[in-house]
Amino acid sequence: MRRIDPATHSQTIERAVLGNDAARSPLVASWARSARLHGLDPAKRRKPERLTAGELAEARVRMGAMIRLAAPSLDRLFLSVGGVGCCVLLADRDGVPLDRRGAPVDDVTFEDWGLWPGALWSEAQEGTNGIGTCIAENRLVTIHRNQHFLTRNTALSCMTAPIHDATGALVGALDVSSCRADLTEGFATLIAQSVAEAARRIEAEAFLAAYAGARIVLVPGAEGGGMLAVDADDLVIGANRVARLALGLAGDLGRNPRPAADVLGQRAADTLPEAERAALIRALARAGGNVSAAARALGISRATLHRKLGTGRRH
Repeated sequence: MRRIDPATHSQTIERAVLGNDAARSPLVASWARSARLHGLDPAKRRKPERLTAGELAEARVRMGAMIRLAAPSLDRLFLSVGGVGCCVLLADRDGVPLDRRGAPVDDVTFEDWGLWPGALWSEAQEGTNGIGTCIAENRLVTIHRNQHFLTRNTALSCMTAPIHDATGALVGALDVSSCRADLTEGFATLIAQSVAEAARRIEAEAFLAAYAGARIVLVPGAEGGGMLAVDADDLVIGANRVARLALGLAGDLGRNPRPAADVLGQRAADTLPEAERAALIRALARAGGNVSAAARALGISRATLHRKLGTGRRH
């Protein structure tokens, strides 16, 4: 494996940061945070720090529900990338991998590099890297080899997507990492798309589990699977991150629900007579147009139903 000279790598980063490229390049912005905000040295040789066994166990308990929900997606993702020497990591919002999939033949190498549960991969600890930078910027990132801040990490290629909970809050990251020199940047980009799709599946599973008793509505035109949870009163009580961004929703929708029609920009029955008529029409639709059955379901007579609907039909 070709080694990158630490002095050359440090000079490259220094020139980019001093050249004020951070405003134009997200990568250089991350390098600048690593150097200026976190005070890291690109030549730092120490391997990633790790949680104690007790601290790792506590972290896994805190994220237990997400770990269980994500397990099938981690399995499927590893089936896709494990054969090309990659491992799959699920990290919490502090940048600590809590669950992992990897091939036994590669485990010794990955553990040595710190791509292992309990290692600290925040940007503050390791500078620009897949997990840490993904969490810092809350977006899909690919950090390929010498794009890492620390020279020690430049043998790695990391493709990482953020994971959000049912309320849209960032809770962790899904990462695929490789330390093989033959992984091209183009192939890394393809892997990144698979990582993003797996992260969306995990978020969808988390949302469906959180609102198991609600009606789930897909947001029209929202890329990435915008979903709303709507209760029996047609109020939006939950929205995933994609829906929140697409529709401008914020806050605790469970405590402060919003009418679904308002959220989706639809015309709703605003007056009491309109609302009553809408309820009658829904009952009639559920009964397949059978007026007698609809009236019985509503607990009223057929004549009353006809009168309220303003029809002269008789059955």
